[in-house]
Amino acid sequence: MSTGKTAAPPLVQRLLDALPQTQCTRCGYPDCAAYAQAMAAGEAGINQCPPGGAAGITRLAALTGQPVQPLDPAFGVEGPRSVAFIDEAWCIGCTLCLDACPTDAIIGSNKRMHTVLEQYCTGCELCLPVCPVDCILLENVTATTTGWSAWPQALADEARTRYSARQNRRTREETEHAQRQQQKAEMKLADLPAHSQHTDPVVLDQKRAVIEAALARARARAKPGGAG
Repeated sequence: MSTGKTAAPPLVQRLLDALPQTQCTRCGYPDCAAYAQAMAAGEAGINQCPPGGAAGITRLAALTGQPVQPLDPAFGVEGPRSVAFIDEAWCIGCTLCLDACPTDAIIGSNKRMHTVLEQYCTGCELCLPVCPVDCILLENVTATTTGWSAWPQALADEARTRYSARQNRRTREETEHAQRQQQKAEMKLADLPAHSQHTDPVVLDQKRAVIEAALARARARAKPGGAG
């Protein structure tokens, strides 16, 4: 019989909800979700998130029952919110920053000038090290205000939504790319002599075996639960 009460979300979900969603990796994990999972498993401390700062640690302490502690300086320091901007005079349009941005806050195309959409930038700094011409700079947009005081919940929610959309898009693109490669391999296998410079039957048989093995691996990965 239902009691009418809704079960509380798992601890990992509540921890994720309490993180600022900057996806900056400064905590030592690839994204906020991975950090939340590590905390829930007791593999990471609650004091490894510089963007959340002291207020963030207090949130995580309340959820885990652990004592509030200072931010571990090994992971950075609490600071004001920053936004990246690109010096258009130096940008060469390499697209490396587009790939690095976790919230798709940078727009542009190959060999065209790129621009940061400031309202979507989390200040994660991941675009800085990949820029080959150092044309990306950070601008302090909250003066001396830091941590959650500088990063409202609405911005965290927006960043989380955009990060999720980006992850879904990248997964879709990778799947579509793999499918195209598989189709090419299947076409080549269907008429290998026409797609090869070799005419020696032994060499063709060797190539056929290699292609068949690669296709078998691709099909295995495509199955639900297949290896990544």
